[in-house]
Amino acid sequence: MSEMDYRGLAALDAVIDYGSFDKAADKLAITQSAVSQRIRILENGSGELLIVRCQPPQATAAGQRLIAHYRQVKLLEAALKRRAGPQDEVPEIAIAANADSAATWLQEAVAPLMRSGDCLLDIRLDDQDHTLSQLREGRVFACVTAESSRVPGTTATPLGTMRYLCVASPGFAKRWFADGFTADAVRRAPALLFDRKDAILERYVTQRLGRIQRIPHHSLSSSDGFVRFIEAGLAYGMIPVQQCEASLKRGRLVDLTPGDGLDVALIWHAWDIQTPLTRRLSEQVVATARKWLRQPPAARRR
Repeated sequence: MSEMDYRGLAALDAVIDYGSFDKAADKLAITQSAVSQRIRILENGSGELLIVRCQPPQATAAGQRLIAHYRQVKLLEAALKRRAGPQDEVPEIAIAANADSAATWLQEAVAPLMRSGDCLLDIRLDDQDHTLSQLREGRVFACVTAESSRVPGTTATPLGTMRYLCVASPGFAKRWFADGFTADAVRRAPALLFDRKDAILERYVTQRLGRIQRIPHHSLSSSDGFVRFIEAGLAYGMIPVQQCEASLKRGRLVDLTPGDGLDVALIWHAWDIQTPLTRRLSEQVVATARKWLRQPPAARRR
């Protein structure tokens, strides 16, 4: 591809972001056939397939690289326009984070930028073991993730460790865990998971009791609702200390394994794009996370 076809890149980005050619056409205020034509021209120019035509459409590896490039250029363009003077269009920055971070410390981190009106944040929630894929695919500028693998063109900054406790209501614990947190109890007691990607409980059970083939569970994709359901005695589950500490003190919850828990190290992965807005966002996320998350002794002394 000798020159970047930015109309085609905009169409490619919209199709993947909105999950269909129809919605992409609405976003770009053009027809669906025009969206398809722009992507065909882009594919002909690059000599590669960029979208797998399925439901929803999926970007190929080549398509992901082009989407990442397009979004980086848009961020840089927005920074240049802001230097030139006030603009009618406010830039958007997309990030991905796990729901537990969003329910605890992330709001404090992004609040100053959101209140400023300088940009719009698109915060996408996913499991901490899967947010990095959104960065790799170019869908977001940065992500909070538990994955340590590096993505070329990005920086990775440790944030700290989020500790999870295995908790239940007192009544639930008396009914299902009267003899303690045993393998037999885990095979019978209904747990609560966030969704099918949620592997926190399985990791903790394996760490403490060894591999258990089947853990019966309900699913609820709501971080706040997750806590309420467990407090109501409907299941047991893994909750971050920041979310369950008050309930433990008030006796609404009990720790099923006192003195133990699961530590999940979180990392801020971000595309290496230095604009005033992206720099402010990264600085605020890192500073706030290190304030609330557990830090290694060396980091706490600094």
